[in-house]
Amino acid sequence: MASKNARLLRVLVSEMIFKIVSLFLVAMAVLAMFGKLKYPGQKRLESARCPKCRRFNIGKGPCACEKGRRG
Repeated sequence: MASKNARLLRVLVSEMIFKIVSLFLVAMAVLAMFGKLKYPGQKRLESARCPKCRRFNIGKGPCACEKGRRG
């Protein structure tokens, strides 16, 4: 009788592990889909970058790489 219970327990544990792994993979797939979405205002953020060094340009003046100092 003990071996029957042990086998049943092993089956239940393996099914639970399979469910946990499959739910984890589904959750990762959903997060990946949300990561590929384009959010509103993303074009505006991209246009605020310097075309040469890709740093954010704050204000209306030239970027530090255009002034000759990087730092």
